[in-house]
Amino acid sequence: MLFSIVIFGCIANEGYINRPNEVEEYCIFNRNQNACNYGISSVKDRKRAVLADIGVSAFWSFMWFVGFCFLANQWQVTNLDDNPLREGGDAARAAITFCFFSIFTWAAQTLFSVEKLKNVSFEEEYIKLFPPQPHQPFV
Repeated sequence: MLFSIVIFGCIANEGYINRPNEVEEYCIFNRNQNACNYGISSVKDRKRAVLADIGVSAFWSFMWFVGFCFLANQWQVTNLDDNPLREGGDAARAAITFCFFSIFTWAAQTLFSVEKLKNVSFEEEYIKLFPPQPHQPFV
């Protein structure tokens, strides 16, 4: 995930250049626009991808909630006589704590995906209302 962020950041930040006598910027990778466009360009495909992202994020948020409830319940009913030296208690509490944090992390991801869906839906409506004009051929 970290590598993806670095790659996309590099391309987005300094992936486009222009010569001193040109106004239009072009992709630094052999002027190939496809090399700099790693995003999903089709609005319909993008909408499906965002819907899948919402579903996956909501599913994992629910699964972490179930995991948190299960681990917390099992820790609560653990018999102290089974572990007389009290080993591993900190690790068990840390696992429960991070399950709890994961619920909110995945829920936030779900909310961000819902916002992204709103933007994609807006773009879809905008393209329907204002279709792109055909480009003039280069002479």
